[in-house]
Amino acid sequence: MKNHSDYYSDAGFWDKLKCFSLAAGAEVIEKALWLYYAAQRPETPAWAKAIIAGALGYFIFPLDAIPDVIPVIGYSDDLAAIAAAVATVSMYITEDVKQTARQKMQSWFGTALQ
Repeated sequence: MKNHSDYYSDAGFWDKLKCFSLAAGAEVIEKALWLYYAAQRPETPAWAKAIIAGALGYFIFPLDAIPDVIPVIGYSDDLAAIAAAVATVSMYITEDVKQTARQKMQSWFGTALQ
């Protein structure tokens, strides 16, 4: 049986963000970007990257616990998975990572999600 990290890919991550960012909301998108950019850092160890890949894989996977198409609560399970990963790897989410995520959100949405 595959685990969620098997479903992670850079292309899948960016496609999911582009398609569902407004529905998912700023908090989910910001935290997902934190994880993505933390995983890109060479200083982030393999175990932390594996946790990040699992959380982002769950975010991408279309058949999660609560389907994303359900209004309001559809992304609550995604947020929970992402929040757990953020808490676990928080020491690798630097201020630079957060700034890069803010810049990406600003370039996409301006102040619409903030």
